[in-house]
Amino acid sequence: MEAHKKAIAKIAASVRYFFERNEPYRIFHGSTNSTRPYQRNKTVDISALSNVLMVDVKSRTALVEPNVPMDRLVESTLKHNLIPPVVMEFPGITAGGGFAGTSGESSSFKYGFFNRTINSVEMTLANGDIVTASEQENADLFHGASGAVGSLGITTMIELQLVEAKRYVKTTYYPVQSIASAIEKVQKETLNTDLDYVDGIVFSKDHAAIITGELTDDLPENTQVQRFSDAKDPWYYLHVKDRTCSATSPITEYIPIAEYLFRYDRGGFWVGRSAFEYFRFPFNRFTRWWLDDFVHTRMLYKALHASSMSKNYIVQDLALPYATAEQFINYTAESFGIWPLWLCPLRQSPSPTLHPHFLEKEADGSLKPMLNIGLWGWGPSQQDIALMKNRELERKLREFRGMKWLYAHTYYTEKEFWDIYDRTWYDELRKKYHATSLPSVWQKVKVNETVDRSWSAWFLALWPIGGFWGIRKAIQSGQYLIARNSTWKLRDKPVEK
Repeated sequence: MEAHKKAIAKIAASVRYFFERNEPYRIFHGSTNSTRPYQRNKTVDISALSNVLMVDVKSRTALVEPNVPMDRLVESTLKHNLIPPVVMEFPGITAGGGFAGTSGESSSFKYGFFNRTINSVEMTLANGDIVTASEQENADLFHGASGAVGSLGITTMIELQLVEAKRYVKTTYYPVQSIASAIEKVQKETLNTDLDYVDGIVFSKDHAAIITGELTDDLPENTQVQRFSDAKDPWYYLHVKDRTCSATSPITEYIPIAEYLFRYDRGGFWVGRSAFEYFRFPFNRFTRWWLDDFVHTRMLYKALHASSMSKNYIVQDLALPYATAEQFINYTAESFGIWPLWLCPLRQSPSPTLHPHFLEKEADGSLKPMLNIGLWGWGPSQQDIALMKNRELERKLREFRGMKWLYAHTYYTEKEFWDIYDRTWYDELRKKYHATSLPSVWQKVKVNETVDRSWSAWFLALWPIGGFWGIRKAIQSGQYLIARNSTWKLRDKPVEK
């Protein structure tokens, strides 16, 4: 903790320097799972805050710094037979990113967004003050900073809730043959109190799989566990597709807990296939094995940023009421033709909030749940057409009473943005906590629509130069070594002596 205090003092001094000069700054945490462009000038570096400080078995809590990624967090808590209630599926997403952004995962139908499993946060305000925010202390900041993408201050420490871990997730795949049936099945399964996880993959208009998970220590006799982390293992979405393509009844298998939590890492759900398409390279079991180092999410994000191809790629998470989800999927199928889609049921956060929300309530007064639709795939190659299609997507989303995650490209005008979110509430928080010198949430997420006509942008746009440059920068990052050396893959495997 002493090292943490020294690091915080240094960060606070740097923040105070900018505050006294009334200069905005950005936060550099060392890695990103956002697809927004980022800048390094006028930056406060918090990349050293990457430690699990404590796991308390008695209280079932963990004290972590913001740059702790999910795989390191899970490795630390599993030693005590505990896990966070909500674990982001990508191992490189950090605890701080989950709080400052929006993270809804397959357990979020039960627990809500990641921030709803946090007891308290330590923050450095924009004037350099260090405060604690929780339900009992600075509660308005505690709720407001969640989803505000660092626009109210810097998160420097988090106290997370933990729950008991089990050895396996009993995973069941329910094949369905229509979008309407998939949505209906997701909603039905979220009412099953025995379940710990629910999500779904829509492969096409007539093939989907709804997936449920139950934590268990019991492995039926003569049952072989299914893994997804080794190069020889299948990519998860392809495995589910193969198991359900001709099935007419549910299929159940047992997956070691950490393998389940990070099941979508290899292939980045399915967007890793786009790299094979870009290079016009064969996509089969052998090539996926051969190029395994390059298709984990950390490497994919590094390559995506460096290649500048993110501007031609649709990476959007969109939350809608169940009542309009089918209509919205029909729209995306016609307008974008992107498959598969991810379905993730969500428990809403109370308003006001910067997370996706809508205000309809159940008969008992609770907020109605939402359905997250993950739309990830190639968009138009021409920048003007890509801009038009993204703007159209945002308009259609509002038409269907939905809202989007702010980690991705956001094209709203300032007026459009604040027609969606509660500006009065947000501005009052910024004034109260001395954050008016910081970029606002809209300023941080808004995409610069100016066409980059530099020689470097022109050069990177040439096929396949941009792709090879992205690979080069990803290799230089050394991120592939993290997946190779992850110890969570050893759980339930015999350890060689």
